[in-house]
Amino acid sequence: MESNFFTLKKNLKKDYNGFQSFKIALLGDSSTQFLRQAIRGSGFNSELDLEIYEADYDRIDQEISDEAAYLYEFNPDFILIFQNTQKIKETFYFSNENKRHNFAELHISHLNDLIEIIDSKLKARIIYSNFIEINDGVFGNFGNKVESSFLFQLRKLNFELMKLAVQRRDFFINDLSSLNSQWGLKTSFDAKMYVNASITLSHDFTAIVAENTLSIIRSLIGKIKKCIILDLDNTIWGGIIGDDGIEKIQIGELGIGKAFSDFQQWVKELKRRGIIVAVCSKNTESIAREPFDKHPDMVLKMEDISVFVANWDSKVDNIRYIQSILNIGFDTIVFIDDNPFEREIVRSEIQEIVVPELPIDPSLYLEFVKELNLFETSSLSTEDSNRTIQYQEEAKRSSVKKLFTSEDDYLKSLSMKSHVKAFDNFSIPRIAQLTQRSNQFNLRTKRYTEKDVVLIMESEGYSTLSFTLEDKFGDNGLIAAVILESKNDIMFIDTWIMSCRVLNRRMEEFILNEIVGIVKSKGKNKLVGEYLPTQKNVIVKDLFESLGFLQENELWILDINQFTPLKNFTNAQY
Repeated sequence: MESNFFTLKKNLKKDYNGFQSFKIALLGDSSTQFLRQAIRGSGFNSELDLEIYEADYDRIDQEISDEAAYLYEFNPDFILIFQNTQKIKETFYFSNENKRHNFAELHISHLNDLIEIIDSKLKARIIYSNFIEINDGVFGNFGNKVESSFLFQLRKLNFELMKLAVQRRDFFINDLSSLNSQWGLKTSFDAKMYVNASITLSHDFTAIVAENTLSIIRSLIGKIKKCIILDLDNTIWGGIIGDDGIEKIQIGELGIGKAFSDFQQWVKELKRRGIIVAVCSKNTESIAREPFDKHPDMVLKMEDISVFVANWDSKVDNIRYIQSILNIGFDTIVFIDDNPFEREIVRSEIQEIVVPELPIDPSLYLEFVKELNLFETSSLSTEDSNRTIQYQEEAKRSSVKKLFTSEDDYLKSLSMKSHVKAFDNFSIPRIAQLTQRSNQFNLRTKRYTEKDVVLIMESEGYSTLSFTLEDKFGDNGLIAAVILESKNDIMFIDTWIMSCRVLNRRMEEFILNEIVGIVKSKGKNKLVGEYLPTQKNVIVKDLFESLGFLQENELWILDINQFTPLKNFTNAQY
């Protein structure tokens, strides 16, 4: 556990000035005052200023059903609903036999009705705490075979909550059940606090739940980790490949080798999910590559690695090189290295990067890193599974680019083409993901949920464009999205975002040509853009000026009648 409750509470007295702000409504069926304090305190650690409205406890239904409730005036970005096992058990015990058999279904049906009410009035995303699984001791183990037992219905309820989350785009599970499995009921529940103050979470567990809540919120607002960079010797295998040779490194099912194999398997699953895997090792490259190609027990293979760097330069320089290839922020990178000296140098030189302080015993590596929950996500798209291949292809492009003295000749050689179309049901998850995760090429940094994207698609006041990009090296998938809002005789660029993977390909010119085509088709004379600066989008600060827009006050104006199509090297496909 990174923080305890009292450490988080001390954060409440600190200065939140300059932090990104969000509104949270906290609805609970028991006292949530300590949880509120812990969540706000945990927000400080993530540089988030969380304004929290805590409703009176045990009034969840009334707060949601009453149109005059302060919940709707408050208009939160997130609604946290906390219903705990002790209270749900009381409801179960007062149910008749028929309701006990259908307890989980009835609860889910009622919850679904409440979500419908929220969705009809607010754009908030809902984070719902599932239930700590406890055996009430009435049937003992036999409760697993009795459908009307509390244990049976409780486990069924958690399963039905997962199914509901699959169906609802903006409904997310705060997995208290898994946290309890990890920490144990003696840590999570304080019987004295429950009896005396109707508080169901211990102080220690309150901090754990708060930090888990922040993990979900960070992922929903785009503060995610995208890449894991791995050292090799004594990190993903035991021993030193240059000294011990391929036959003597420790990996596989025997002894400590199993710990390294299990760690590799976990990293491979991250890669399959869309996390970029890179290698940064002080080694001779040919020797460092050998286990990936020849060792029969290696789980990770070269095809799993997006960027492989093994040399005798400093790891700080090599990590910076890897970052330049990937073109992602240092704050989205996790660096794993067994060597405390190397970890400290990287931390001091690249302060944004996350460098976990690994335990000395390799058998503890995996559980330690998993406990940190560094790779939380709130979305999954088809592009995620192709990410490793896309970055491997980008590395090839970087190598080929060095052969050209002319930028234009290099771009021509790529044979680029882009499929251009309006948003559709297939692209909704990726469009929402781009708005949440794109920070560099993002002119106004507006974040949209999947539900928001659907509403924009269905509105006559908006026009949308999505862009893929492929070339002779491979397919980058959907890489850009544009949302145009019709306002009187102008079209306003509500959103223009693009993946940083395709920067420096002159896609900006190509996309603007397509935007102008939409504006003309709508009979408008002017295209209006706006740049809202953030700490990360400085690369588009001069975009409008470079594309021929003229500044008027805080806006940028393009006269459509004076526009000449811009030179680019991409062929459009519709």
